[in-house]
Amino acid sequence: MFLSRLKTGYLSTLRRLSSRARRRLSNYRFFAYLAILGPGIIAANAGNDAGGIATYSSAGAAYGYTLLWTFIPMTISLIIVQEMCMRMGVVTGQGLADLIRENFGVRWTAFVMLALLTANTGVVISEFVGIGQASELFGVSRYFTIPVAGLIIWWLVVKGSPKRVETVFLLMSLVFFTYVISAVVAKPDWYEVGRSFIRPSFSTDTGYLFTVMALIGTTIAPFMQIYVQSAAVEKGMDKEELSVGRADVIIGMTFADIIAGFIVVCTAATLYVHGIRNIDSAATAAESLVPIAGVYAKYLFGIGLFGASMLAMAVVPLATAYSLSEALGFEKGLSRSFREAPIFLGIFTALILIGGIVALIPTIPPITLLLVAQCVNGVLLPVLLIAIVKLINNPAIMGEYRNSVTSNILAIGTTAIVSILSLLLIGKTIADMF
Repeated sequence: MFLSRLKTGYLSTLRRLSSRARRRLSNYRFFAYLAILGPGIIAANAGNDAGGIATYSSAGAAYGYTLLWTFIPMTISLIIVQEMCMRMGVVTGQGLADLIRENFGVRWTAFVMLALLTANTGVVISEFVGIGQASELFGVSRYFTIPVAGLIIWWLVVKGSPKRVETVFLLMSLVFFTYVISAVVAKPDWYEVGRSFIRPSFSTDTGYLFTVMALIGTTIAPFMQIYVQSAAVEKGMDKEELSVGRADVIIGMTFADIIAGFIVVCTAATLYVHGIRNIDSAATAAESLVPIAGVYAKYLFGIGLFGASMLAMAVVPLATAYSLSEALGFEKGLSRSFREAPIFLGIFTALILIGGIVALIPTIPPITLLLVAQCVNGVLLPVLLIAIVKLINNPAIMGEYRNSVTSNILAIGTTAIVSILSLLLIGKTIADMF
């Protein structure tokens, strides 16, 4: 009887709350959710880096709108893979490299880490190249912008607090809206765009098939899985925040792939319809837009390329530093000083230095760097996905939070398809190099 009266009184009190109080409570919950959001959105947008922009631009120029349908299955696959890593980080409190070392042994960990270091070094160099190309669209020498950009990112990560770093990364993500504006300026056939999303088109043409593989390989990058799991651990997320973590992943992956779709639409509406089929970089794509869509499209595209390269230039070295420090058992974290985590911050600093120096060498062809990095990523991705699926289904690690039957069907299917396409892409990449 007492409990019944207490419950009745509690409900009566709630009903008497003013609308202002209820709004304040809702606002508090909203900002609490915003405080958790971040890793998924940042990882997803970092995937739209200089190499990704070049790939999406090439797809739009070569095949128009016909490949837009691929973004629907790619988005689903991305969400599945990133959600598993986020969940492992929240439940175990450990990064992916930590779990691989503990469950698969030193040799397997050494192979994965060597491949990751090689691939990510190439990616970091390509991001610096992207910054140089973007700045030259505005008439600013790469010999000025590359050192300055590297110094800014290094200072932000090494000297800034974790919250400030994440806030700046999230603000950088806003620059991707320039691709939406560029696509609108290009005046595409929106009916044809919509139809291409829902009506898959297939071709046995070799170039078409390998462009599909390149899109998938570019969209799902190994550093994204490593970063989202390590960032979830760094934020100290607990099991009660899993639903918000999932929302972060879903929002981030969906937003990133929508932006990628707009890049395809932009180049399809300008280059493809005017018979311009081949481009060798995102910078070339931006330059090619000028006589067709006007100077503003070029500058918008250039701003997007610069922001994308800056974000990825920070996230990729961070993901590498996290994974290598975890694998070697060293202290890590953005809240640590150089004295507390010398290996973690040393790896990050070394990658920034190497990337900036190599990108300034005029004889280094950027497309070759992208091809090599993509090839190594193609080797690493199937290995990493298999490890993720095995770890997420280990009851000793995940307990009640391991995959359901439905999740496993989707995860294993995604792993199998992505692995096959990645291996085929390796063959194509090696053939192109020779």
